[in-house]
Amino acid sequence: MTRYAIRPLLASTCLLATFAVAAANAPGHADDGPMFGFSTAAATTQQDLERRFDAQLDPAELRSWLKQMSSQPNQVGSPHDRANAEFMLAKFREWGWDAHIETFNVLYPTPKKVALELLGPKPYTAVLKEPAIPGDATSTATGALPPYNVYGADGDVSASLVYANYGMPDDYKELARRGIDVRGKIVLTRYGGGWRGLKPKLAQEHGAVGCLIYSDPHDDGYAKGDVYPQGGWRPAQGVQRGSVADMQVYPGDPLTPGVGSTSDAQRLAIKDAKTILKIPVLPISYADATPLLQALTGPVAPAGWRGALPLTYHVGPSTANVHMTVQSDWGQQPVYDVIATIKGSTEPDQWIVRGNHHDGWVFGAWDPLAGNIALMAEAKAIGGLLKQGWRPQRTLVYASWDGEEPGLLGSTEWAETHAAELQQKAVLYINSDTNGRGFLGAGGSHSLQHLVNQVAAGVTDPETHVSVRERLRAHMLVAGSHKDAKAEVKTIAELAAAGGDLPIGALGSGSDYSAFLEHLGIASLDLGFGGEDDNDGIYHSRYDSFDHYARFGDPSFEYGVALAKVAGHVVLRTANANVLPLRFGDFSRTLDRYVGELHKLVDSTRKATAQQHKLLDSHAFALDADPTRPVAPPARDSDMPTIDLAPLDRAAKQLAQSAKAYQAAYDKRAAAGFDLAAAQRQQLNRLIGSMEQRLTDPSGLPGRAWFKHMIYAPGMLTGYEVKTVPGVREALESRRWNEADHYAVDTAKVLDGYRAQLDQLTALLKR
Repeated sequence: MTRYAIRPLLASTCLLATFAVAAANAPGHADDGPMFGFSTAAATTQQDLERRFDAQLDPAELRSWLKQMSSQPNQVGSPHDRANAEFMLAKFREWGWDAHIETFNVLYPTPKKVALELLGPKPYTAVLKEPAIPGDATSTATGALPPYNVYGADGDVSASLVYANYGMPDDYKELARRGIDVRGKIVLTRYGGGWRGLKPKLAQEHGAVGCLIYSDPHDDGYAKGDVYPQGGWRPAQGVQRGSVADMQVYPGDPLTPGVGSTSDAQRLAIKDAKTILKIPVLPISYADATPLLQALTGPVAPAGWRGALPLTYHVGPSTANVHMTVQSDWGQQPVYDVIATIKGSTEPDQWIVRGNHHDGWVFGAWDPLAGNIALMAEAKAIGGLLKQGWRPQRTLVYASWDGEEPGLLGSTEWAETHAAELQQKAVLYINSDTNGRGFLGAGGSHSLQHLVNQVAAGVTDPETHVSVRERLRAHMLVAGSHKDAKAEVKTIAELAAAGGDLPIGALGSGSDYSAFLEHLGIASLDLGFGGEDDNDGIYHSRYDSFDHYARFGDPSFEYGVALAKVAGHVVLRTANANVLPLRFGDFSRTLDRYVGELHKLVDSTRKATAQQHKLLDSHAFALDADPTRPVAPPARDSDMPTIDLAPLDRAAKQLAQSAKAYQAAYDKRAAAGFDLAAAQRQQLNRLIGSMEQRLTDPSGLPGRAWFKHMIYAPGMLTGYEVKTVPGVREALESRRWNEADHYAVDTAKVLDGYRAQLDQLTALLKR
């Protein structure tokens, strides 16, 4: 799945999962203070260990593994998907890991028939196939499924067509103002603007009988650069596959919410699964979309709705009908999670879990195998350290997940199956997914930001030969210098210029960290490089191949090595630290910003509401409208009562005081070399490792109890993009005023529990 964490600021405004750090002397730790969590002697040993780890990383091996694993289609249920799992199993065992494959049988519909045609005086039958590309060896391979959207409903419908831009909530408001009703119609949307699964969900909620999603060249085709094979961008017949399950309610097998898909699990009937859509959905290329767009009449689309195709964009409806058919096999398929373990020597009941998925939509070279080969390189290097006589103090669990693409299946089912043990033992989950040339990106639990900063300062960018942290800092400064830079880009640039650590971003969803962070409350990171690769245009298509990646992704495979270094160092430091390297003041300061954002949201919403009411009452919208192109005024927003955020203000202030006291006690112990008794240290680390769980509420978020984290969650109406303090923020954005007050109180209670455990840690350090 897509990951916002690695998109550069110059090309993306989504900063919520982008990691930035300030100036550094590269590589090294000259201005970062002592290695966090380590005594001076232990830090010296750790630095030597990391050098020996790095020396074993070989880009030629990563290239070889990628070529083999992406040589055939490897979607869930394919022979090559299983072959890749067995290949990794053998490798883990060869490298000295205790490894096995854990299998789950999950609902995985596959297409039996897909068809799309435009009826009427200018009929057109859609191709719905991706042709071979000269110079791309695997593009002629057989065994791939046709382009489709998994977990859309079966259906055979004929109806007129309406164009709804990106198919997001504001787009439907614009249609309504123009008198366009999508009830009983097929909606055509374009990729972008929000997660793909929201497009058919919103179409369904507005009464549409079907949904088509196409890739406009404005977003990832020739408007961005040369198309494949001349360049890396999406060719005319390229199609973006993907899941449309309603994963903002819960990810994983739609039939087993909250429990693992084991052989004895109780399963819902398909009709009762909340995450499966009720209308058919098809992804199409811009070549297939062009005749459909040309058939539309009605008003000309607003300026922001127009893509890059050489036609006039209309919203419709069409006079001719469109006929679409989707028929699927709704059976179960096995997913193969490869699990490898090295037991810790002194604290075996504390686990560091490292994961990446191995299933793709077709060949999956960039998504996900570019990240998976970095994970494999780490595992081999750790195996080499074992042969040199080293063992981690804490247990390492390396996992290559299956079934991520349809809906985070393998990771979610494994996490749900082992939930009790994970909440008792797991102290950190480290995820990766796609990877390519460019800048380091990271998102995750903010108590981990200093650890990531220190690691990033010690890893060299393979092309510029400065630290990956220093290079990213320069990127932040340049991005913020542009006169049209958005406010959040400028803010990050100011922080970068000020020096010191910059916060890592918050995680929403879109990859395998979701079950660990947002369901179980395990501190998590998501890591990857990108921004200078040209992979976006082949995302989820059959052109995400070895040949494409070797030209446009990471030709030297050195950024795969860089990812292995960053993730591997995080793993090794967490495994060996005297005291687990989580710094809670960073979370407290981040929370202060989030609460401040909520206050600004309240103020801006109140002002916008008053302004809208004033314009409506003065008939300004009606007078402003072109009488020959009528657009109705917007619906009147509800009045806004007083919103009480005082509970959050109080909780954040008290947490800041406790975090300051903890850091003072930690610094004193660190200066003394962490002179803790063994039992005291074990108790301290056990409490540190479970701190993130204190940020969860067993009742979960409104309408989606599976998501239990009260600080981070994917947005109900944004998809992958994070919503921080989601119970309050989404209530405010949706104008559910009573709910906002309720979750301000509930979130404050969760923060009080977090603070109480932090105070316990401080008391332990002072003994």
